[in-house]
This record gives sequence, C-alpha cells and structure tokens, in this order.
Amino acid sequence: MEAAACLFHGFGDRSRLTIVQHLALGEHRVVDLTRHVGLAQSTVSRHLACLLDCGIVTVRAEGRASVYSLAHPDATMDLLSAAERLLGLTGDAVVACPRLGSAGRGEVRHER
Repeated sequence: MEAAACLFHGFGDRSRLTIVQHLALGEHRVVDLTRHVGLAQSTVSRHLACLLDCGIVTVRAEGRASVYSLAHPDATMDLLSAAERLLGLTGDAVVACPRLGSAGRGEVRHER
C-alpha cells in the first residue's frame, strides 16, 4: 500500500494535476509549463521533481533544456478518468472531508 500512497501523493496537489494535464498534450520544457500554470519556475521544478520521484513523468535533455513528458500517458489518463468518475459519485463529500486539513486545499508537501 505504501507504493500506492506514494503514487497518489504525486497527484495530490492541484498544481501537479495541472502540470500532468499539460503533459498529456505532449512534451514540455519547464519554461513552457511555468507559463501554462502561472507559477514560478522554482515551484514548477519542485512539482516536476515530485512527479519524477513518483514515476509519473520522465525527463530528457534537449540542449540546455530539460523536456518532461508523461512516463505512462495511457495509464495516467485512465487513472485520471477513473478519478473523475469516482468524484462524480462522491460529489462534495471529498471536499468536505475534515481529515484532509490543508491537504484538501492543494497544500500537500512532498518530502525529499
């Protein structure tokens, strides 16, 4: 279960989910993602490091830039689709969950 918890931790932040959605469209450099998500480059890099640690994304060098992509795009999109279906069934219960605390507002921190 620990591996599953680590995997879901990668998806446990609104900004990381937004990054994953952009990567579903194809490869992106950090500078591209920074523009898309409206966060500082250091913040985007930190989120990408978490996604990389979780095995959700891969990175390759292209000149001086790092280019990120989804490691398993089909499986990732299947998982996100399943999450959408489950959210449709649970409604607002997930948002109102008192055990989430600040994590419910996208403030989960990735420990490195």
